Amino acid sequence: MNTKLKDLSLLDASDFVKIPGSLDTSDNESFDVMDPGSGMPICRLKASNLKDVDEAIQAASEAFTTYSALPARERANLLLNFDRLVRDNLEDLAWILVYETGKPLEEARIEVQYALTFSWWYVGETERVQGQVVKSATNPSLRFLTVLQPIGPIAILTPWNFPVALFIRKAVSALAAGCTIVAKPSPETPLSTIAIANLLHRAGFPAGSVNIVLASYRNTPAIGQALCTDPRIKKLSFTGSTRVGRLLMQQCAPTLKKMTLELGGLGAYLIFEDADVEAAATALVANKLRHAGQTCISAQRAYVHESVYDRVVKTIAEQLDRVTIGHGAESSSTLGPLQTERSQQKAREHIQDAKAKGASVHTSRASLPSSGYFVAPTLIANCTKDMLVFQEESFGPLINVATFNTEQEAIELANDTDMGLTSYVFTKDSARLWRVFEKLKAGNVGLNVGGSTTAAEIPFGGVDQSGFGKEAGIGAGLKEYMIEKSATMSIA
Repeated sequence: MNTKLKDLSLLDASDFVKIPGSLDTSDNESFDVMDPGSGMPICRLKASNLKDVDEAIQAASEAFTTYSALPARERANLLLNFDRLVRDNLEDLAWILVYETGKPLEEARIEVQYALTFSWWYVGETERVQGQVVKSATNPSLRFLTVLQPIGPIAILTPWNFPVALFIRKAVSALAAGCTIVAKPSPETPLSTIAIANLLHRAGFPAGSVNIVLASYRNTPAIGQALCTDPRIKKLSFTGSTRVGRLLMQQCAPTLKKMTLELGGLGAYLIFEDADVEAAATALVANKLRHAGQTCISAQRAYVHESVYDRVVKTIAEQLDRVTIGHGAESSSTLGPLQTERSQQKAREHIQDAKAKGASVHTSRASLPSSGYFVAPTLIANCTKDMLVFQEESFGPLINVATFNTEQEAIELANDTDMGLTSYVFTKDSARLWRVFEKLKAGNVGLNVGGSTTAAEIPFGGVDQSGFGKEAGIGAGLKEYMIEKSATMSIA
């Protein structure tokens, strides 16, 4: 791992990382963690096996009895300790992200800062969720009581695109509620999860409350299935593709396991004729170049009113030409690589498909590095519904644009998908903002902003094929990890 890390012990596999041996191994169950910016391995890890998964689940089950009984303020203090440790180690965590995900260093720092909004938020939320007392509407001698209790051990499956932010968001939610966790990071980005688990351990979370299992590319399906089917796991929280989400849902069905699924998106980005064109186009570029377009909330389909279309396209092309592409460790880099060679190939296929179907393509004039999984930022104009860029998540720095004429047409185009994660609206008409916001089929909407999940205060989650359940927000995210128990009492 890069020597810029001040605290190399962050990457030590301690007792909470369930693997059969050391991190460095030549065993055939080992796998390489790759640096997307160079296409070279960072290190070699040994994967957990099913016995390790069973031990992790058992550890979480045994710890749940005592951890769930801790007073809320004690759990809050543990989270406060963790929050301070993340702040103290922000730079090291950012450097891990640079080499694990390819993000430029400043963007990696922003991810850790974003993650801190959750660790800080749940320090307070831990004490806020309470039950209620309700008088009977028909019988004056009856009272109804409710209490909220932690649901049990939780399985957390995190993706590779925001491995620090998403693991922290899920972990602190579960720990705040009084649940213990077994987490499986993506094989592409396990180091950041190990580092965060170390910080949770140092913060004082008791043995067994935080457990990590490492999956190789080969045994990821088997480990995921083990977590889904084990009756000791009471809830699963997953962020990833819709295809995998459906599979996990099938595997969880026999145990009727509670789930939170944040799945794929095909977000629409609507720019109306009265919008601030420069601001809307600039926000679109930032939205699509964030982590090289590898975000589920990125705007996959941009629809621009025909009267301002040419101005928007011109502004986007000019901004793409000013991008500096390079390894995340280079101070000049503003755009990093895609995560894998597979991702690189998919983005290229989407560009070629659009060209073949009549799109106008403008590729950034920025030079590409000779190694690593880079794709130049690309503007694809005059898109049509039959193009792959309007049917699938590209997960790359591709800005795909088409026109519309009326407000109703824009809404219909935006909603013409079976996914509903995030969409965006740009207009100076406040009444139109409300109308479109209420009619869009999306769990999250940006109104004159190019991002919609920048704070822990707001609940996040999709609809339809983009999943269900909420993360974060006032009460909502915490209640996802709890059960509500009611009682009826007579005072006669």
